[in-house]
Amino acid sequence: MTLALPKSVGENLRFLCVEVESQLTALQEYLAAPTSVNARRIVDRSGYSFNLKTRIHTSCINTLTSRKQNELQRLQLRCAEFIATDLERITELARECVKQMSFVRQPELLEPQRFQPALERIAHGVNQVYAAIEARDTQLALDIGKLENRVEKEYARLYRHYIGALKSQHQTEDLAQILFVAHSVQQMGDALRHISESIISANLGQPVNFERYFSLQSLVQTFESQDENISIEPLAETRSGSAISGVRSKAGQDYLAIYKDGIKRKVKEEREGVQSWHHVYPGLAPKILSYKKRGQSAALLIEHLPGYTFEQVLLNEPQTMVDEALKQLMKTLRSVWKGTRNQEAVTADFMGQLERRIGEVYKIHPEFQRGRVNLCGCSKPGFDGLVQQAAALEKHLQPPFSVYIHGDFNVDNIIYDPLDQRINFIDLHRSRYQDYVQDVSVFMVSNYRLQILDQPLRRRILNLAIEFYRAARRFARKAGDDSFELRLALGLARSFVTSTRFILDKALAQNMFLRATYLIEWVLECEAGVNRAAGVVHRAPKLPIEEIFRD
Repeated sequence: MTLALPKSVGENLRFLCVEVESQLTALQEYLAAPTSVNARRIVDRSGYSFNLKTRIHTSCINTLTSRKQNELQRLQLRCAEFIATDLERITELARECVKQMSFVRQPELLEPQRFQPALERIAHGVNQVYAAIEARDTQLALDIGKLENRVEKEYARLYRHYIGALKSQHQTEDLAQILFVAHSVQQMGDALRHISESIISANLGQPVNFERYFSLQSLVQTFESQDENISIEPLAETRSGSAISGVRSKAGQDYLAIYKDGIKRKVKEEREGVQSWHHVYPGLAPKILSYKKRGQSAALLIEHLPGYTFEQVLLNEPQTMVDEALKQLMKTLRSVWKGTRNQEAVTADFMGQLERRIGEVYKIHPEFQRGRVNLCGCSKPGFDGLVQQAAALEKHLQPPFSVYIHGDFNVDNIIYDPLDQRINFIDLHRSRYQDYVQDVSVFMVSNYRLQILDQPLRRRILNLAIEFYRAARRFARKAGDDSFELRLALGLARSFVTSTRFILDKALAQNMFLRATYLIEWVLECEAGVNRAAGVVHRAPKLPIEEIFRD
């Protein structure tokens, strides 16, 4: 790793690799002759491998805190910690094998020769670890990772053999314990794979797992075939586990493309979302340059869109650009809503969305979970009761039409290019036909929840929310959407509450929860505006947006 690793880290990693190899050799000898002497050779050395791991962790932490490190150096030090942890894990699994064998009354049932191929592969992998680290050899790291599949096959053979023996209904307890030994050996293969991924991550300069590396490698060949000398720079990570990186030429300043990888299902949804926008409303979504899948992972290479996210514009750019960005955003949204309008109504089911996520909210903020309250003889339902009442009312608040929505319309999923005065959408895996109020409410709350304390910026956020609301309300009136205010209130309430599961600031979370409670109560008070028998909705009062979004 031209790892500018501290000397103590490099030396202790080397000692730890040698110690793990010794422990694996001792384990093979113990399985061949499970005597107390051979057992002590493994068990009694547990402190040494633990101390080596601890020294490595301590040196990495001291280096991280004692002087300023760039992102690559920090990642490499973290990877060194992970490697040490997984190496020590292998010695822990060796001790677990000894522990399980201590319960076996007939050790000859083990048949140690059956374990030898797997243990030899693991020992070979450990033997290559330090060489891969020292030479920064990604191919050697890949070879180490590939050993996990071979160990898995050896484990499958062991499993079939001992399960077959168990069916004879003789020595079942001993055979069950031996299966635990086989499982511990299988986990050693998993540890090897983790070590391989840590070395590759340190070499690439970004976290990557084994399957994702092959996706990245195949996508990068798209540019390498064009004689581009490229570099990969991590940009972000999503809550779903996807990683987002920028691909740029080492000779240039701008990104050539955006690389996104993750769970195959999630990446496939993103790809289908982008493709759907090209079909439904061309020009808003980026182009897909390449798509690759391997195992349970997949990766996309997407066109890099010039400009800023709406969040960057809002927080960092002059007011004139904010005004122009909002103007272009509303122009784009009106065009999309009119161009994709479908007379078939599709409800957003805001209260249903909230009920499905409220459990996660309560795990982070248990104080929100309150029952019925009695105050001065006045009884009020708890929050769950309010949601249930609002859910019953929402069934009568069908939108008059549906449009094609973004589905995750946060401020960081909208790109504004000030040069071309153009809006683009990204992160489109939730796109579908639905109530446009879904996007309106998500956008407004994503502005409010920005954890900005600067008062001028908070006023700017308030003004933006008000202007966006007014523009959406004008569209609703022209479209004959009389229940817009009521649905928006429920949509805002849903977004306020569900957003708190990602917010640990108790004051901000409490403010958002109280606003959601008020909005639901406001809707319930407007229930007289719904004629349930005739199914007619009269225009609701105007939402007090300024009061809701003012801090």
